[in-house]
Formats: sequence, C-alpha cells, structure tokens
Amino acid sequence: MNTERLSDRLAAVASYVEAGAVVADIGSDHAYLPCFLINTGKAQKAVAGEVVKGPFESAVKNVQRKGLSDAVTVRLANGLFAIEDHDAVDTVVIAGMGGTLIASILESGKEKLQQVKRIIAQPNLHAKAIREWAVSNSWEITDEAILKEDGKIYEIIVLERGQMTYDELDLLAGPFLLASKSAVFSEKWNRELVEWNRVLRSLETADSTAAVTLKKEQLKRQIELVGKVLES
Repeated sequence: MNTERLSDRLAAVASYVEAGAVVADIGSDHAYLPCFLINTGKAQKAVAGEVVKGPFESAVKNVQRKGLSDAVTVRLANGLFAIEDHDAVDTVVIAGMGGTLIASILESGKEKLQQVKRIIAQPNLHAKAIREWAVSNSWEITDEAILKEDGKIYEIIVLERGQMTYDELDLLAGPFLLASKSAVFSEKWNRELVEWNRVLRSLETADSTAAVTLKKEQLKRQIELVGKVLES
C-alpha cells in the first residue's frame, strides 16, 4: 500500500469521501489516505492527524516526498484536536481502530465537529459503540459497508447529522448491513456466534456472581438476536 494504491479497506473508506471535501484523517499513520485523496482530486485539502511521533514523522516525510505540503497538513495531536477551526474540515475519517476507541475519540473531541457534515468510521471490531455514540449525539447512519481483506472482516459506518431511532439489532449489526445480508456479513456473525457460545459455555462453570450472571444474559440475548437474522 502507498499513496497511489490503497488497501481494499482504505479504498472502500475513500469511496465515501464526497468530491471537493476537506478531510481530516485521524490516526492517519503514514498519511496514505490524505495523499491519495489529494492525488486523485477527490479532496481539495486534508489534515493528517497522528498522536504517535513515529507515524507522525513518517506522514510528514510522505507528504513532503509527494510535494503535497500545500494541500496536506500533518499535525501531531490527540484525536480530533488535530483539527483547527480555520481548516474548515467537513469530513472526518477515523479508520483502523476499535469501535470503542473511535467512539471515545468522537466524544472527547466532539466540539471539533461543529463544521463537520460527514464522519466515516472504519472500526476493526465493536462497531456497535460507534452506532450508540451516533444516536446519543444526533448523527444518523446514512450508509454502511462490510468487507474482508487478508482474512479479516471490517465494517464502514457513514454518519451525517440527523435524528434516527435504531432498535437493538440495528445497533449491534447495522441497519444497512442487515438489509443487504452479504456473504461477508453472514461469515462475520457466524464467527461471532461460535465465539459467544464458547464464552457462554465457560461462564456456565464460573462462580455465579452478579457480573457473571449479567454477562450470560447479554450473551444469550445477542445469540438469540443474531441467530434469528442468520436463519431468516
């Protein structure tokens, strides 16, 4: 992967960036995505935010090497605090992290989202946390995707401002993904069912504390919900 050719995962993320966008890529690593968006004319400007010094320095070098310093700003900052008001960012991308961490980044820096119209999140796991954050903060799910690359399954969640009501299953599995029920979707949730049943069996032999009882109830409910979807 490089600034000219992205992985399938990041290419899918890039496809949800609207033409002419001003993008902030949070946790940008080597700044591959911002450079690609500028090189292809998809974005007019971009911010590459990175909290770790090594990847930050790598991003700076990549941007300079490609001669894109006028279009891509690289900042060493925590989460959304890489965004400054004068950037006029309208699209935020957070990809390649756990859903719980992505939701935490969105929550802790949500005052930086005032000019933002679209959030493109690509969690590696626990996508539910992002959907729950969206509901609590008046963001609507406008699209979703699920794909498999190198044996791993990834989800993409696109958010825009709005109010929507989602049921328990929508939050867990995604309303758009439920509607399409792709082969990768079925593979993901069959994997989850196997793991949940394994954990449940191990809990059956554990001491019956309040925490264990609650966890068992949660697992049984998730198994029931997903089981019905896969059977239908």
